[in-house]
Amino acid sequence: MTIEKCINEFGVGDVIFEEGSTGRELFVVLDGEVEIAKVAGITKTTIITLGKGEFFGEMAVIDGSARSATAIAAAPNTRVMKINHARFVYLVSQQPAFALMVMDALSKRLRASNAVTYRAAQP
Repeated sequence: MTIEKCINEFGVGDVIFEEGSTGRELFVVLDGEVEIAKVAGITKTTIITLGKGEFFGEMAVIDGSARSATAIAAAPNTRVMKINHARFVYLVSQQPAFALMVMDALSKRLRASNAVTYRAAQP
């Protein structure tokens, strides 16, 4: 597959994927911004906004589970590159620095989530 077929462009508010959907791809932000959010009816809670060079969707590409949040383009002409499971496995096996980068991001995101959960549990 050519690299051009892996790149998609979205406008502000376009949904890249929805919470609960299945997918075995990771996405890298090439241009623009992407909001990762929890959406319940008309209520949207932004978890994080990602910019150029950042990635999302790593949990589904790793374990094949349903998406844990919704990804929404937050800037005009947001471009993302899709990396499917096979390409992800190849990158991890051939580029240890890539694997470490993904693990670092997962660790930071888990720590942030734990902090939010801890604060919410405090009286």
